[in-house]
Amino acid sequence: MFKSKKKAMAMVAKEGVHKLDGDNKLEHFTPMKVLGTGSFGVVKLVKHEPTGLFYALKIVNKYETIKHKQVEHMLAEKAVLMVCNHPNLVNFAGSFQDSKHLYIIMEFVNGGEMFTHLRDAGRFEVQQSRMFAADIINGLSYLHNLQIAYRDLKPENILLDSNGHAKITDFGFAKKIEYKTWTLCGTPEYLAPEVILSQGHNKGVDWWCVGILIYEMMSGNPPWVADDPLEIYQKILGGKLKFPWGFDKTCKDLVKRLLDPDTTRRLGCMKNGVRDIQTHKFFKEVDWAELTLQQGTYSTGPMALNVKGPSDTRYFDNFPDMPDRARDIRPEDQSLFDGF
Repeated sequence: MFKSKKKAMAMVAKEGVHKLDGDNKLEHFTPMKVLGTGSFGVVKLVKHEPTGLFYALKIVNKYETIKHKQVEHMLAEKAVLMVCNHPNLVNFAGSFQDSKHLYIIMEFVNGGEMFTHLRDAGRFEVQQSRMFAADIINGLSYLHNLQIAYRDLKPENILLDSNGHAKITDFGFAKKIEYKTWTLCGTPEYLAPEVILSQGHNKGVDWWCVGILIYEMMSGNPPWVADDPLEIYQKILGGKLKFPWGFDKTCKDLVKRLLDPDTTRRLGCMKNGVRDIQTHKFFKEVDWAELTLQQGTYSTGPMALNVKGPSDTRYFDNFPDMPDRARDIRPEDQSLFDGF
């Protein structure tokens, strides 16, 4: 533990996010604001009192996790977070558990969800879309080098940091894949054909999702939408891809090649891997090495934000802090979380 808050802040400035080693307990954290809620968990901005640093604390209900058969996903999420350290991923700071909850401590990314910014803007400009896409491609490439497929890309799972760069969050569907997996997961509008058809999939589904994301950033909506998921799947498999008037020509070519249902021809899935995406003419002005370091012209991202400090939550919606109704789990079920 740090002898002073000043030393702790210096470590954060140097490393991006300080890892909290040792025996973390809930009483070490003061809740500040609810950042988001889910089916069996909540994410809160918290202040770590021993250091004075701010984090996002994901609090997961053990009983509901068991009930909904999500234990494996929670363990996988923590395992993925532990091995990752990249400027375009939300980074892990620590974890702990008690009798009713699991806790994951992550860096607080205070620029809010891309979804919110896209909803407010209607659509992003070409240069914004280009640079956000480049951020995401960098993050996914890092995961793929670790043999990890992300599998849940969408604007709701992308946060913006205080400099306006994009960071991928929520690794509940991420999975280490050596060859193929057959698990159905993801958001209907973003599912690749091989997932819908249960043909087995690998990391190539992430490049399909990048194509959907770029289309949505540029137009305001995914290419295939409907009220019924089955109708969405039919449209995806039908493959009729229409672009709104004025859609950037080089971007249109990139999206078409990312949304190729044939994985042997899909950009990112061939021999040169991610290099085929990075060298596409849409990204000809991007210096990928400088972007990864976020230096020079890339020290600020594609969106200017007005963040006042490390605990500023102005870009997050207000959620009520609901009472904790977590139930006790059976003593024999506690062993399910031994790997956490």
